[in-house]
Amino acid sequence: SQERKLIGLAIGDEFEGSIIGLKGYKLKITGGSDKDGFPMRKDIPGPRRVRSLVSAGPGYRPKRKGERRRKTLRGNVISEDIVQINTVITKRGDKPLEELISAEEE
Repeated sequence: SQERKLIGLAIGDEFEGSIIGLKGYKLKITGGSDKDGFPMRKDIPGPRRVRSLVSAGPGYRPKRKGERRRKTLRGNVISEDIVQINTVITKRGDKPLEELISAEEE
């Protein structure tokens, strides 16, 4: 299907919205999560899963100042295992989003 074209793209990459049914729109990947719920993180290269020592940022909110913890995180490249992708609109299309989304549901 069309969504397979997203495999191999990384966080920060832009793609045409027509791939997911948003004709005329341009979207930028900002994150996502894999099939087991582990979040993608921009500073981990590749599509792999790692147990990284983190102090803040996506995937961890410290309770105290300076607290660090080992967390399982996903790399910044979209693979088969990614089930949810977060995006922002960088270029709007001719039709409003509400029209395109309601047309898909019917």
